[in-house]
Amino acid sequence: MGAYKYIRETIQNEYHTRDAVLRGKIIQWRKSDAVVSVDHPTNLPRARSLGYKAKPGIVIVRVRVRRGLSKREKPSRGRKPSKYGRFFAYRKSMQAIAEERAQRRFSNCEVVNSYYIGEDGEYKFFETILADRENPSIKNDPYYGKIVAQRGRVYRGLTVGGRRHRGIMAKGFGSNIARPSVRAAQRQIKI
Repeated sequence: MGAYKYIRETIQNEYHTRDAVLRGKIIQWRKSDAVVSVDHPTNLPRARSLGYKAKPGIVIVRVRVRRGLSKREKPSRGRKPSKYGRFFAYRKSMQAIAEERAQRRFSNCEVVNSYYIGEDGEYKFFETILADRENPSIKNDPYYGKIVAQRGRVYRGLTVGGRRHRGIMAKGFGSNIARPSVRAAQRQIKI
């Protein structure tokens, strides 16, 4: 595992120093389509830590997501100035949105996980790991077989990007409903 340490350091150094190689990659990614299948992962150590294996039936997809807030349409009738909000933050993370777009584009696959690879002023880029449901090497694999059996796991928040908006990865205000131990304690108090 020694080589992965140096690959990880190189990727982090490229990102922090705004290297010309990374800037060139991002310019190419911006010009390509929003959801693109790629040959191999950009960040191999991160992909391997999230469940990537170089075997038939595993697909890597690069997804482009626009940054910023969503804009609501202008109301047809009058509103109070204090209630006249038109720009709202998404409740889902951009990573969860990227996973869902990859799932819709490749409907015969199931999302394993995803990770961040870069950003510019307008877009964020993520790579998503997908597993083909019908591939025999995936069906017979003990790890991927369980993942493929969970149909629509990305829409139910079972991936890394989806867990954040379910409140599982955080504590504090708003996440108490998602934590089962708090729900059980609330039920006991009511009885």
